[in-house]
Amino acid sequence: MSNKIDKKTMNSVFKRWLFGVHTCWNYEKMQGLGFCYAMIPALKKIYRNDEEGLKEAVKNNMQFFNTNASTGSAIVGAALALEEQGPQTREAVTAIKTGLMGPLAGVGDTLFVVLPNTVIGSIAAYMALEGQPIGIFLWIAFNLLRLFCMNKFMTLGYEKGSMLVGSIGGLLKNLTEAANILGITVVGALVPSVLNAKFALEWQNGEVLFSLQEIADKVMPGLAPVAIVGFTYWLLGRKKMTSTKAIFVLMGLGIVLYNLKILA
Repeated sequence: MSNKIDKKTMNSVFKRWLFGVHTCWNYEKMQGLGFCYAMIPALKKIYRNDEEGLKEAVKNNMQFFNTNASTGSAIVGAALALEEQGPQTREAVTAIKTGLMGPLAGVGDTLFVVLPNTVIGSIAAYMALEGQPIGIFLWIAFNLLRLFCMNKFMTLGYEKGSMLVGSIGGLLKNLTEAANILGITVVGALVPSVLNAKFALEWQNGEVLFSLQEIADKVMPGLAPVAIVGFTYWLLGRKKMTSTKAIFVLMGLGIVLYNLKILA
C-alpha cells in the first residue's frame, strides 16, 4: 500500500512548503491548508493505490497548524516519515504537529525573523547612512542561509523523525539565547552611531561656561541617543500606543526641544 518517498517527491514537498505555507494562510486553520498542500505530492505517492486512504490522509493533514516556516519544515519532514508507515500513524502525525508547532514557532520567530530584522536591518541602515549599499547583500546572504536551513531541517526531520526534531528544538533554544545577547549588543552599539542627537543646552556661571553635552559625556558617552531610545521603548509600552503614533510624538518632541535649545 505504501511507498518510500524519493528525492524528487521531497523536493516537490519542499517547494510547496516554501511557496505555499503563507500563501494559503487563513484565519480558520492558519497554515493548515499550506501544510496539507505541501504534503500532497508525498501522500499521492504513499497512497497511490488507495484512494480512500489518500482522502483520509488529506483530511488529517488539513487540521489547524501554525508555526515558523523555517523551523516548521522539520515538522513536515517528521510527518512524512510517519505517513510512510501507513494509516495507523495518523494520530501520531497530529500529535507531533500539535506538540512541536508552538516551541518551534518561538525559536524560529526569534532566530529567523526578529533577530535578523533587528541586527541585519540595523547594520544595513547604518551602511546606507554612510553611503554604502553593501548592506543589501547581507539580506541576500541571510535569506540564502534561511533557505538552506529550511531544506536541511526538513531532511533531518524525515531521516531522524520526531526524536531529532525534539533534540534540535533544545539546541535551537540555546542558540536563541546566544543570538538574543548578540542582537542586544549590536543594536546597543549602533544606537549612538545611527541616532545623531546631542544636548545643546549651555549656561554660564560667572566666567565659567557649562555645557550639558560635556557633562553628559563624562557620565556616559551617547547619553542623548540612549535616552531617546529608552523613552521610545517606554512609549511603545503604553496602552493604545502604536509605532505610528510614537513617530509623531518623537517628531513633535524633537521640534520642541530643538527650539528650546535643549537638543541639537
